[in-house]
Amino acid sequence: MKFGPVRLADAEGAILAHAVATAEGTLRKGTLIDAAVIARLAAAGVAEVVAARLGPDDLHEDAAAAELARAIAGPGVEADAPATGRSNLFARHGGLLAVDEAAIHAVNRVDPAITVATRPALRGVEAGRMVATVKIIPFAVPRTLLARAVAVAETARPVVAVEPYRALRVAVVSTLLPALKPSVVEKTLGVLAGRLAPAGARIVADRRVPHDEAAVAAALADVGGTDLVVVFGASAVVDEADVVPAALRRAGGLIEHLGMPVDPGNLLILGELGGRPVLGAPGCARSPRENGFDFVLERILAGRRVTSEDVTAMGVGGLLMDIVSRPAPRTGEALAEDPDAPKVAAVVLAAGRSTRFGPSNKLLAEVDGEPMVRHAVRAATASGVAETIVVTGHMAEAVEAALAGLPVRVVHNPDFAAGQSTSLRAGIAAVSPTSEAAVVMLGDMPRVTAATLDRVIAAYRPGAGALVVVPRHDGRRGNPVLWSRRFFRDLSALEGDTGARALLAANPEAVATVECGPEVRIDYDTPDALAGRAGPDTAPDAGVDVERR
Repeated sequence: MKFGPVRLADAEGAILAHAVATAEGTLRKGTLIDAAVIARLAAAGVAEVVAARLGPDDLHEDAAAAELARAIAGPGVEADAPATGRSNLFARHGGLLAVDEAAIHAVNRVDPAITVATRPALRGVEAGRMVATVKIIPFAVPRTLLARAVAVAETARPVVAVEPYRALRVAVVSTLLPALKPSVVEKTLGVLAGRLAPAGARIVADRRVPHDEAAVAAALADVGGTDLVVVFGASAVVDEADVVPAALRRAGGLIEHLGMPVDPGNLLILGELGGRPVLGAPGCARSPRENGFDFVLERILAGRRVTSEDVTAMGVGGLLMDIVSRPAPRTGEALAEDPDAPKVAAVVLAAGRSTRFGPSNKLLAEVDGEPMVRHAVRAATASGVAETIVVTGHMAEAVEAALAGLPVRVVHNPDFAAGQSTSLRAGIAAVSPTSEAAVVMLGDMPRVTAATLDRVIAAYRPGAGALVVVPRHDGRRGNPVLWSRRFFRDLSALEGDTGARALLAANPEAVATVECGPEVRIDYDTPDALAGRAGPDTAPDAGVDVERR
């Protein structure tokens, strides 16, 4: 293939290497230069183009990509039509992606012009998921090079395949302790059902027993007619002699492997009973987020026998995206002064325009003889928070004057008109490194007290996975809401006046609720509400927990 600048008069039959703008629109790279194209380029004043001209032994990029994709695609995989030197391969059905990694490496070593990329091997994929892509880098490759790559693929066939899932019958044994709420068990079953659904597998037996070796062993013996048993322990397994592994052996089963080099997911048990696999699920498997449990479950659903050697080979690629509910050790500056008490900042949002209140700023309206915002801020300073940050915006000087004498740090948000999320972002950014969490307060909730805040802070237990604390009254959520530093980036990514309902919904395992008084549901958005001529507003949209009813 020849590549380089070509006089327009000599370019017919070549391939345009770079896009060129003309009065009739842009000619994209890869365009075959024919008489009509030459006329358009000439009209645009182009005298020379960068082009590629194929030789007699060259194969066009699209033809090459299509041929190699066909050689790579195995059972359960189909290749789409090529374009710009690329052919994508998709799963025909749900299943486990099987990849001959040595063959992929060998194809990629034939020549830098020929490339193949795949998704991680031995992971589940759904129907229609792209599982691999073939890309020819230049506009053409020598036929001899492509023949070498195709020969490698055909020798190793199948290189990329999707092993179909099986509709397994699954038994679940859940152990119970007084501290484990029934709702947690129900949610866990729902999460597992969601994991099984792509395979058409289903839960056919649900056994709930005390967290006791004999009780678990009896339950394991009572789940005949199933293909897989999953045990969710109410307490984490810490030793082979612990309740769940001991119960499995007592029931006549064996432990294939305890623990796995995937995080989260370390505390998984792989066992066997009566010819059926038994999985002791790690605590993180109660969450729908990816964890080591998925690595093993997907293989079993595809009919593969998982061995101890398989599990120990999962370490490379086994460090997954963190799930926020995992125990969070406190480190660095947060431990500098007091290793026992977590340091929490209060961020008071006081930047809004209060448009529903009329021409005046509701935060400056008097409540019991003082400006409304001063009540909220004084509650923060009188509580156990380590620092109080007030975010101002509309009528900033007047709001700051209303807080005279209070030990606060004021941060001005010049973008307050763009929505409450901008104030939240400014407040979160101002939290000092020594504070590991922030309780976000609203300046128009004057009935929240220091005791309310202390109650919320007391429920923050990062070591137990309680990283968000939401106050509740009469079955409804309110404000203020406490957020671990793990969520600061997500909070800062919010836009406009949208709240964090989606953030709470996506991380239910990290949310703890605490019962409080009616003050967590009361704000004042109108003069009538403040004057008592109408009931106070409830469930304010703080950009932190919004459950408006």
